Amino acid sequence: MPEPTPVRLSSAEDGFRSGVSAGLLGESAKVARGEPRLLEEIPSEPPSAGGMESSATALTGPKAAAGESCKQHLGSLPTAYCSTTYASEFLQTTSFWCCSCRWVISSPMLSELESFAQALSDGGYRTRTARLHLRAAEHFLYWTHRQTMSVNEQSLVGFERHLSRCHCPHYGHRDQLSVVRGARLFLAYVREARIIIKKSIKPPVHDPALLLAFCQWMRQQRGICDVTLRSYRIYIRELLQRLGEEPSRFDARRLRAFVLEKSRSCGWGTAKNCTTVVRMFLRFLIAEGQCAVGLDAAIPTVAHWRLASLPRYLPGKDVERLIVSCDRASAVGRRDRAILLLLARLGLRAGDVAHLRLTDIDWKDASIQVCGKGHRHARLPLTQEVGQAIVAYLKKGRPRTNADTVFVSARAPIRPFTSYSAVSCIVDRHLRRAGVVRPGRGAAHLLRHSLATSMLRQGSSLQDIATILRHSSIETTQIYAKVDIPSLRQIAQPWPEV
Repeated sequence: MPEPTPVRLSSAEDGFRSGVSAGLLGESAKVARGEPRLLEEIPSEPPSAGGMESSATALTGPKAAAGESCKQHLGSLPTAYCSTTYASEFLQTTSFWCCSCRWVISSPMLSELESFAQALSDGGYRTRTARLHLRAAEHFLYWTHRQTMSVNEQSLVGFERHLSRCHCPHYGHRDQLSVVRGARLFLAYVREARIIIKKSIKPPVHDPALLLAFCQWMRQQRGICDVTLRSYRIYIRELLQRLGEEPSRFDARRLRAFVLEKSRSCGWGTAKNCTTVVRMFLRFLIAEGQCAVGLDAAIPTVAHWRLASLPRYLPGKDVERLIVSCDRASAVGRRDRAILLLLARLGLRAGDVAHLRLTDIDWKDASIQVCGKGHRHARLPLTQEVGQAIVAYLKKGRPRTNADTVFVSARAPIRPFTSYSAVSCIVDRHLRRAGVVRPGRGAAHLLRHSLATSMLRQGSSLQDIATILRHSSIETTQIYAKVDIPSLRQIAQPWPEV
């Protein structure tokens, strides 16, 4: 049998251009053409929200062409119509070798393979990586087709076992980890697209109606987000399992016993959260008339002395070492430097940075809008240093993507940060790189404390610091007065002679 002939993929451009939506680009262009108040050196052209080079530049040489997005090599569906013939040819060109794909053409998952290729392109995967993932997905579908199995978690487990003894024609299986990774990525894609329904091995958790009503009440009355409610559910589930789902039968003795038992098996922070959640849950029940009035007073308070601790912070020179550790010549370094400056100069929280959107930056007015705790919006000044760092990242560091968040991942799949922990990981990495020793736990919040401490030592008032940090009460800011050593020396009383 003659050796199959390798297929050379077409590199013709199909008019595909990644980037932010036209509305966002138009908004950036409109703003950037104005006269900036603080950002004096920002160019008149808007910072491109995605991409270090244009597609024309990327096709100038073989080295650049190797990094071109996979869609420009694999082709795309015509915009006017979608034909089965084109789709089958498209799938054949994703293969390393010419082979029959009739089973794919007749498979109901054909359109999903096309959509998966589009998702890989939108996710910023390089050509070689995208081809490997597509071949793995095709191999996975081929095996499930032969075994007459559905595409789900169970079939993926069987496919992993199959690879160790795989003899499927035209499919390589030397790098089994890569094949499994591509198959798992395809399965995750079709699940997120709701093409299949996830069949979890663990039984689903059905929350009691009382807990669901409490969560809905907290959203409406307190504006609590789902992430916070997720942690609340843990304590309420355990409470209802212990005391039952009839609030009219709750009493002070059993409620105290539950809280005290919880405090013995965990630290102070967890015990405090438990008492807070249980107390809020009882207040909800009282408001709904489902339990006795005043029962929330039966929950004891965890012993803790307010303002007893000192805020942990970094000296100014360590903060500068942290910022200098970013490589301004690399895309990741530009992104990390912009993030560190937002944390260290404006005192943003990690969640504020992760959720910052392109439309939140007003280039003309040199300001930035932040949505903080309790969905409270605040507008902060955008300084020259921070603004130039963000512009440098948007123009020469941010990958091309349709996401409207300012900061996205640097590696495929290109997408926004899924949580604030990604920002903390970036700070933690640069702390280690700069050789800065942390005074305690935490990473991103450490820079917030450092900004407040530095402002206080430079003569700023507590009210000014509370405004920058967006504290709803000045009492929250008073803890920083304990680290103003020069001012404390002026009011310290002399130690009495013995």
